[in-house]
Amino acid sequence: MRRWILRLFGATIGRKVRTYPSTHIYFPWNLSVGDNSSFGEWTLVYNLGPITIGRRVTISQRVHLCAGTHDYTIPSMPLLKPPIEIEDDAWICADAYIGPNVKIGRNAIVAARGVVVKNVDADTIVGGNPVRIIKYRNAPDALPKDRGEN
Repeated sequence: MRRWILRLFGATIGRKVRTYPSTHIYFPWNLSVGDNSSFGEWTLVYNLGPITIGRRVTISQRVHLCAGTHDYTIPSMPLLKPPIEIEDDAWICADAYIGPNVKIGRNAIVAARGVVVKNVDADTIVGGNPVRIIKYRNAPDALPKDRGEN
């Protein structure tokens, strides 16, 4: 039923997309979601600008996707509506924040409560505030060279 209602209001929703009744989507016409993706409980989709979510993406509970900001360099602080893109097979863990004009690469993971304000490359696991690379998804023992760990 929710998929039907979202489509009625202009969203592009793939097959078998799951949303909880508590998922809050501000502007359905600015949302595109691929097949088999899901939104957890209390997800906030603040899509002033377009939000594109690929296939098989998991958006966990209480994630905040924020595709809106203000240009603080201008005294009147006009509203900006930059996009967010989350590519196929990504996982955005609980309580994470994805800011405007951010792209999350294919197969990437944003750890719980991560704050993302810059793009995340494919196959990368990030966490923290702001996020930094933890490791790479397809090479579990490979840590980034800049971490300085022994």
